[in-house]
Amino acid sequence: MGKYDEIFKRSISDRDGFWGEAAEDIDWYKKWDRVLDDSNKPFYRWFSGGEMNTCYNAVDRHVEKGRADQTAIIYDSPVTDTVQKITYKELLDLVSRFAGVLKSLGVSKGDTVIIYMPMVPHAAVAMLACARLGAVHSVVFGGFAPHELAVRIDDSKPKVIVTASGAIEGKKLLEYMPMVNKAVELAEHKPEKCVVYQRQMVKAEMTKGRDHDWDEMMANAEPAECVPVKATDPLYILYTSGTTGKPKGIVRDNGGHAVALRWSFENIYDVKPGEVYWSASDVGWVVGHSYIIYGPLLTGCTTIIFEGKPVGTPDPGAFWRVISEHGVKVLFTAPTAFRAIKREDPEGSYLKKYDLSGFKYLFLAGERLDPDTYHWASELLDRPVIDHWWQTETGWPITANCMGIEAFPVKPGSSTKPVPGFDVQILDNNGKQVEAGTEGLVTVKLPLPPGTLPTLWKADQRFLESYINPFPGYYFTSDGGYIDKDGYVFVMGRVDDVINVAGHRLSTGEMEEIVATHKDVAECAVFGVEDGLKGQVPVGLAVLKTGINRDEGELQQELVKMIREEIGAIACFKQAVIVDRLPKTRSGKILRGTMSKIADGKEYSVPSTIDDPAILGEVEEALKRIGYAKK
Repeated sequence: MGKYDEIFKRSISDRDGFWGEAAEDIDWYKKWDRVLDDSNKPFYRWFSGGEMNTCYNAVDRHVEKGRADQTAIIYDSPVTDTVQKITYKELLDLVSRFAGVLKSLGVSKGDTVIIYMPMVPHAAVAMLACARLGAVHSVVFGGFAPHELAVRIDDSKPKVIVTASGAIEGKKLLEYMPMVNKAVELAEHKPEKCVVYQRQMVKAEMTKGRDHDWDEMMANAEPAECVPVKATDPLYILYTSGTTGKPKGIVRDNGGHAVALRWSFENIYDVKPGEVYWSASDVGWVVGHSYIIYGPLLTGCTTIIFEGKPVGTPDPGAFWRVISEHGVKVLFTAPTAFRAIKREDPEGSYLKKYDLSGFKYLFLAGERLDPDTYHWASELLDRPVIDHWWQTETGWPITANCMGIEAFPVKPGSSTKPVPGFDVQILDNNGKQVEAGTEGLVTVKLPLPPGTLPTLWKADQRFLESYINPFPGYYFTSDGGYIDKDGYVFVMGRVDDVINVAGHRLSTGEMEEIVATHKDVAECAVFGVEDGLKGQVPVGLAVLKTGINRDEGELQQELVKMIREEIGAIACFKQAVIVDRLPKTRSGKILRGTMSKIADGKEYSVPSTIDDPAILGEVEEALKRIGYAKK
């Protein structure tokens, strides 16, 4: 039995012993009464009776234990031409003073605060300051539409909103205050106060009596100390993106979250205290919470807050510059980012300008990693490229190649094996476990490990209906996939990404994998459209590599031939169209469901999370060329 097998087996058979040991890496005011509290199944709680403070563990203790002068945060902003380094000592000063600001505005333990910020260090300071006071933060992606912000205001009922005057998105200047004002106007709950960080590129107009200037408040702030909280008290609420109607407020607790992220950092990512780690995401997403802010800081690492894009700020070498300049050991980003780099610089010529000798691993997650992108990145970097899979709900990886435990050979298309603590099982529609290699529904046998969602914000029943009731005793991921004979997990995409063609269930993810291997295709999407005869048939959208011009009809024939050879005529893949870009959320997920509705001529709402709504019109025009998108 190898090291991974030993650790994994113990994580399932001796949960109390395993996680009790992991919890020793966190500082506690009071030790727990029970490691796993299963007295109210399926609402499992971790470290009940324990008391701690997440901010103390992420900041104060590092200053006390010799890391005061180590860099905690590197702020790298090509859009404002800024690089700033903040030590742990400086971070402690900023966080304790901003906690004092919030305290002076009436925020105390158990209150909620909405943070609506761009990728600036102030966002991290605000999050940690909330944690310091025992207040619950809810970060809403900066630039979300007023309606979406209003929905989150009404659900979380914040006492204070923390925001900035604006941000640069690509080449556009985005003003935040008009959106905040409109959201407050739309919301039934009216936050009492708003703290505004004024940025040089745009000045916000302040509402007298409600709005307070960040810098002015900080100049006069009394530093606040850490407030002990229960391990089971909420740390934050993060609303799932792309939901219609009322979004789900994922709750994260303090104790289990700190233990899980501290454990994951060394065991999954192989990052030790003092090393430089970069997650190229946004604080508005779960990746930003777990692996820009909390994971690195709980471990005593240097983390990077990057305000830019993989291409265009200023070129496709942006990521290589940051890695080289700051000595990054591990980068974690979305496959979408690498597809963008591949499209602009397919030969990888920009990489040659930079010294990446200290760079060890590339981790990818957020969207399925197609084998073609995996091979491209792997060959270009000549380093391990690790696909790993998790969800907003879980807060940290469900499956991964755990580089800090035992590195396994990569199988393209697989996110390798279950992470210790996650008992992943594939079930059929009747809840029965299927054989190795058989595709089914991906579930995790309860209890989930620490750091995962204990419930939804003030919505226990909805938690049960969404995740537990479909298969009692299991957490339902809503993804389909299979586990092969070697124990490797293959996640094939959301269950709603499986289409039914003449009674045959076919994975659009599998078809995308094939289309992506075409030499001229940079990225692609395959989704189901309604068909009077077969129920559904697949349609493909392809984005070509930069500098490639192709006849659409010829390319379509080549793609049809490729899928026919790999899957067979049963796939009924007969139509593909060329587009300049694909509609995605800001976190990189392709909006296949929205494209299906456009193709079927159905009413659809523009998702609040979309990167650029204009793309939907472009997709509609492209689909009309092949006879779809008829109202």
